[in-house]
Amino acid sequence: MILGDAWIRRMAETDEPENLRMKAAYFDTEDSILIRNNIAFRIRAEGARVMATLKWRDDDEGIRGLYVRSEINVPVADETCFFAPDPEIFRESPEGRDLLDVLDGKPLINVFDIVFTRKRYRLDFEKSILELALDEGAVIAGARTLPIRELEIELYSGDKQDLLALGKKMAGKYGLEPELKTKFARGVEVFAAEQ
Repeated sequence: MILGDAWIRRMAETDEPENLRMKAAYFDTEDSILIRNNIAFRIRAEGARVMATLKWRDDDEGIRGLYVRSEINVPVADETCFFAPDPEIFRESPEGRDLLDVLDGKPLINVFDIVFTRKRYRLDFEKSILELALDEGAVIAGARTLPIRELEIELYSGDKQDLLALGKKMAGKYGLEPELKTKFARGVEVFAAEQ
């Protein structure tokens, strides 16, 4: 197993990976206005913590498997937001006000869920702090499911070149291939197939 490799563990801040159960619910309008504008509105339980997230795509710079997305995260007090999310929680940001303009008062509905277990390490690599996470679970939209199993590297601080260098080393060492679609993009496909 990759996360148990001594090479990875030497870079890790802890001896064992953190294990988290994750449940993410993605929302849109009946006419999919957010998907059409490449905006993701998500409520996610990360262990005991619940977060509302607004994401939008930035330039991916043409690098296979590298996704650059800006996001805003807001802690949510309880899990009722999984059934009745309120986009007003993002109003304090310019992007949140843009979201409200795009929605134009239309109600949000759940379009798909992603349920998975994440095993993660925080790594010190070169001049950067990165998260290495193994996600295993499924995308669920109505009666359709799509299994997911992927290794993800996220840059917390430092240099994007360090992230790319680590990804390249891991790809060579473990025979990995970049995933060309984000979990969100795969969720959109499963949702569309269910319609």
